[in-house]
Amino acid sequence: MVATETIATDRPAISIALAGNPNAGKSTLFNTLTGSRQHVGNWPGKTVERKTGELVHNGRRVVITDLPGAYSLSAYTQEESITRDFLLAERPDVVVAVVDAANLERNLYFVVQLLEFETPAVIVLNMMDVASRRGLTFDLGKLSQALGSPVVPTIARNEDGLDEVMSAAVGAASLSSQLFALDYGPEIEGEIDRLLPEIERHPAVTDQYPARWLAVRLLEDEPDIASRLSRLPGGAGLVDLAEKSRMQLSQALGEDVDLVIADRRYTWIHQLVARVLRTEREESISFSDRIDHIITSRWLGIPIFMIAMWVVFKITTDVSAPWVDWIDGVLSGPISRWTLVLLSAAGLGESWIASLLVDGVIAGVGGVLAFVPVLLSLYFALAVLEDSGYMARGAFVMDRLMNRIGLHGRSFLPLMVGFGCSVPAIYATRTLTNQRDRILTGLLVPFMSCGARLPVYVLFTAIFFPAQASLIIMGLYLLGILVAILVGLVLQRTLLPATAAPGLVMELPPYRLPNARSIRYQMWLRTRAFLQHAASLILLASLAIWLLMAVPMGGQGKFADTPVENSVFARISGMTALALRPLGFGTWQSGGALISGLVAKEVVISTLGQTFGAEIELAEGVGGSFLADLGEIATSFVAAVGDTLRALPGIVGINLGGEKGAAAPGLAMAIRNSFDTSSGGHANAAGLAFMVFVLLYTPCMATIAAEKHELGTRWALSSFFGQLIIAWLAAFAVFRIAAWLGG
Repeated sequence: MVATETIATDRPAISIALAGNPNAGKSTLFNTLTGSRQHVGNWPGKTVERKTGELVHNGRRVVITDLPGAYSLSAYTQEESITRDFLLAERPDVVVAVVDAANLERNLYFVVQLLEFETPAVIVLNMMDVASRRGLTFDLGKLSQALGSPVVPTIARNEDGLDEVMSAAVGAASLSSQLFALDYGPEIEGEIDRLLPEIERHPAVTDQYPARWLAVRLLEDEPDIASRLSRLPGGAGLVDLAEKSRMQLSQALGEDVDLVIADRRYTWIHQLVARVLRTEREESISFSDRIDHIITSRWLGIPIFMIAMWVVFKITTDVSAPWVDWIDGVLSGPISRWTLVLLSAAGLGESWIASLLVDGVIAGVGGVLAFVPVLLSLYFALAVLEDSGYMARGAFVMDRLMNRIGLHGRSFLPLMVGFGCSVPAIYATRTLTNQRDRILTGLLVPFMSCGARLPVYVLFTAIFFPAQASLIIMGLYLLGILVAILVGLVLQRTLLPATAAPGLVMELPPYRLPNARSIRYQMWLRTRAFLQHAASLILLASLAIWLLMAVPMGGQGKFADTPVENSVFARISGMTALALRPLGFGTWQSGGALISGLVAKEVVISTLGQTFGAEIELAEGVGGSFLADLGEIATSFVAAVGDTLRALPGIVGINLGGEKGAAAPGLAMAIRNSFDTSSGGHANAAGLAFMVFVLLYTPCMATIAAEKHELGTRWALSSFFGQLIIAWLAAFAVFRIAAWLGG
């Protein structure tokens, strides 16, 4: 199981599919086996996460696919459909079915369906430590004999039994599959025997579907399978034949065939468990159940959950903030200076190439890397909550509240994280198990006022509402929540209607200590997925803004050395000013700031400073020797560590006043005069409308990239243009009302 072994290149890699119920420890097993040799993406056309990994066992290369957690193969959910389609299309060499040993009977229903695929299988009896604490013992020999597959006991969290799992899986791959045929009773078995010869007469059908498995599925009346089968040569006739068999069986049995088949499976499983499982002590209230009396109680459940979400929020924002500042300082300081020194040595110090590399490429890379500490912090918090078992409790206690806008309880966490940063909040929708909920939550996240917008609020309230700054900023946060609720209500009645009845039926896993290795893998793999899919778009957006500001308009300046008011950027900004004029701030400077705000909302203030020609004090290092710069990097690193440690205790409440955002007097006066002129003397109303627009339009291009990755291009574009329309309408209404009231 170590990567340093010699690989037998003359034999093809073994393909293994990991399958099992949610919370059975499947992902822990996958992470432990494959380690850093993992690849994370989405299933084609789906938003469900796809993970594959590799390892070497006894000289054989093994490729493992971690299938989504599912309770059956009936394809009622996206996860079940993905699992079934993967087994049918990819035909893995071995299926490793991971079972929660403490809940054997419930887990075996899915195992039985997997075994009916006629693929070699290994049954992993996981979480044996939990089963042992509950006094459960197993006759593994009888269980293996009944299932026709090896049964391996494991404790994946402690890496116990993993070598045995891989040895059994590699061994099973070299054996022919053993037909697992559950006896469904004489009536159903008679119809199966009638269908089998007809199915086997059509090679196009048997090439895609195991014959007996297909016969059972047709008798269960699964529409998706029937639809696919009808498109194959001879398939339509098989569907008609199965329909006749099903009608005859329903009359003979007195109930639907699928219910009888399910009942036969449950009966067989119950009898098997009675033979192989022994309980050494009487059933008692478990430790998890005793905690749940408090954690999920009617009165304490929501307050406890809100505290947990607040901790996630503070970790995502405050704990990561020193590292964001450190990355920004290193790139804008020593790295930029070293780049200029090298270019100067090559005679390019004053050229447009220097401007491109420093103001375009390095600034763009900084915009990408600034998200890494935020994402690592978020995924650390999410992994701890998920691994400990609390995430399911949070969804349970928040379900009733979130149902009001057509969502389940788990959706609250991404929305809460959105107050820190929209990008990790979009990625946090991966904790949701329903595609419709992922899309709706992802569309609502950008309305939560992220931390990057706060400096803009602070600056504009200091200019226009110095006496009511805290009240105005709090109102903006509440307005974002209100708009998200209204949009959610509209979407659930139009484009995204609820697909399930209100209420949440889910399993509450036992509480466990989080596994450090699993947490580390989740943090890095998901952050790496962001870098692979979103980084290019952020960098391109940064370069595009640089290019627009570098190109002079009508020959009025030199490329990369032209005043911003003479650039193409100013001309495009002037075009947007026409659309912004009804909002009270229809100047090219305001339009340009909003355009650059698509790269990052923090850029709005610096763009206003550039376009208004005001002097803003920038923390630019004087730059010394190479060793001095290295010392600066080390010193700032130590300072970041210290700031992180000071941030760990957390700060109760949002510091709405803040310490940042103060503008130079010249900039404040220039902004106020500009807004006063463009609004016809209603500067305060225009300033308020500007803040509302900043609140409601797209947070940044990184958010669009995350939505494209997680929700798809169509929904990302819908979010982008939908937010622009909502922002314009809301800002228009705010300006008109405030101006009418004398703002």
